[in-house]
Amino acid sequence: MTVPQPYAPDPSKGVVIVDWPLFGELSRALAVRVGREWMPDMVVGIATAGVVPGAAVAAILDLPFHSILISRRYNAEQIRETPAVFGAAPSDVRGKRVLLADVTCDSGATMRLAVGSLVNAGAREVRTAVLVRTGTHGVDYYALATHSMIVLPWDREVFVDGELEPNAKYTGLLPGQAE
Repeated sequence: MTVPQPYAPDPSKGVVIVDWPLFGELSRALAVRVGREWMPDMVVGIATAGVVPGAAVAAILDLPFHSILISRRYNAEQIRETPAVFGAAPSDVRGKRVLLADVTCDSGATMRLAVGSLVNAGAREVRTAVLVRTGTHGVDYYALATHSMIVLPWDREVFVDGELEPNAKYTGLLPGQAE
């Protein structure tokens, strides 16, 4: 197995900076799109980042929210080539119509694994939703489609030595951040 290199942004595709107000509007738009077309019984967010939009969409739709942990990370340093399930699907999905939420979807590997886990746990129907569709994998609902690199509001700064610092992986890409 080859281990992928740590995340390296590709600004040649453009950069979309999602601030908190835009995140709120994207979440609202996604919830409205889902609610007008198909009302699930619950929302499940893919942890870690998918929990944020999943919880927002669930709150807007006034639905129960759960999460499922699927990741490419063994720990903070080691990255897997393919995603793996690190936590069981919530048992509450049995017999329910479930909206599976994440922030982005590119290749669909994580989404397919999560859908399989929910179906195996007894979900009656699973539909998928992301804030931003970044690749070619089809999802049922999305608020924005782009091939640009996405910078999320909770990812712009990280906690380093007791202080919030600009995230080094975006050096030179964010306004006011030197190269």
